[in-house]
Amino acid sequence: MTKSLDGKVAIITGAASGIGEAAAILFAKRGARTVVADLDEEKGEAVVEVIRQAGGDAFFHKVDITESDQVRSLIAATVERYGRLDCAYNNAGYGGPAAEIADTEEEEFDRISAVNFKGPWLCMKYEIEYMLQNGGGAIVNTASGAGLISMPPLAIYSAAKAATIHMTRVAGLTYAKRGIRVNCVCPGTVNTPAIHAMGIPDVENFFAQDVPMGRLGTPEEIANGALWLCSDEARYVTGVVLPVDGGRVA
Repeated sequence: MTKSLDGKVAIITGAASGIGEAAAILFAKRGARTVVADLDEEKGEAVVEVIRQAGGDAFFHKVDITESDQVRSLIAATVERYGRLDCAYNNAGYGGPAAEIADTEEEEFDRISAVNFKGPWLCMKYEIEYMLQNGGGAIVNTASGAGLISMPPLAIYSAAKAATIHMTRVAGLTYAKRGIRVNCVCPGTVNTPAIHAMGIPDVENFFAQDVPMGRLGTPEEIANGALWLCSDEARYVTGVVLPVDGGRVA
């Protein structure tokens, strides 16, 4: 197994479960000192323990990505512990209940928008602020296939992810000559607890029927895409929107 992140320091948000958990474990296996960032301290610490048991180096930091002070604290804690920040995978997200536009409550609109758009913006803001002063880095955001094609049952989520996709492209161009690469992965439907919380009946079949490969993705498959984009193997790649979705968007 190649150590494609050997010597690097990585932050992963939403790392206590699902795609983020898979990414934290994978990044650590590939040599990164890994910051497991999430609101769920118990599950986050469990992920750290898995990494340490496998010989990796990680610590947990509790963070609400919608709060600027907490995001700044995450960056500061990372640099204090490891002395640097090389890559960040801004993965934390919130799907919310399935609802069309007219059926979405204002409170849900605010929460979905805050976690899926404001959160990645805050993370990038403070990650870039550090990276500009310290030799650059690589950032990957988790968007969604729902941000590339219309999904009426997830109207506000789709719109927030589309905003994150465009913000990623703009950031990739803005910082291309300043040593910072910014890309995003767009997962299709991945078999995680989050999809089962959407309230869609028979949710696995609901999504899998539209996937050319005929199945849902796994967290590890999405994590592999993020790993590559963070690694030096993708050093000539920025502003890219990478669907990892079994062919659904195509």
